[in-house]
Amino acid sequence: MTTAPYTRDKTMTPEEVVDRLSSGMTIGIGGWGSRRKPMALVRALLRSSVTDLTVISYGGPDVGLLAAAGRIRRLVTPFVTLDSIPLEPHYRAARQRGAFALTEIDEAMFMWGLHAAANRLSFLPVRAGLGSDVMRVNPDLRTVTSPYEDGEEFVAMPALRMDAALVHLNRADRLGNGQYLGPDPYFD
Repeated sequence: MTTAPYTRDKTMTPEEVVDRLSSGMTIGIGGWGSRRKPMALVRALLRSSVTDLTVISYGGPDVGLLAAAGRIRRLVTPFVTLDSIPLEPHYRAARQRGAFALTEIDEAMFMWGLHAAANRLSFLPVRAGLGSDVMRVNPDLRTVTSPYEDGEEFVAMPALRMDAALVHLNRADRLGNGQYLGPDPYFD
């Protein structure tokens, strides 16, 4: 007798999670800066042979460790910080060596890119980024004009699609339902 898919136990070890990842994937890492990072999963990823990753993250120690290990091909982020240490040192060293490509965008643009992906949209319009160097350092970004009478111009923030997302939650059940209990969800 087979078990219905909605009753199958989805409990996995960090190693089992990482076994589902492969080199060249785009992965999102939840949390914000140094807060609520899925570090057990990041450490399991570091013990694996997975490399050549595009990482989408409000960066913190996750990005620093992956950068130091040479696992990142491209990083999409609004920042990489340890909070009290404004710029994560391993990230900084890797960037100074030119170890990976960087797409640095505004925090609001990052959030809108995640929302666009979650809603299966190709982009979402956002005011953030207009009048700043974001458009200059990201020449692939485009603008759109409102179809309504105001004719306002917006950045067309593309969806930040990923193959897998690693998140840290306070509790989860065997069916794969997760719950975060804190007051600061940081856009996970």
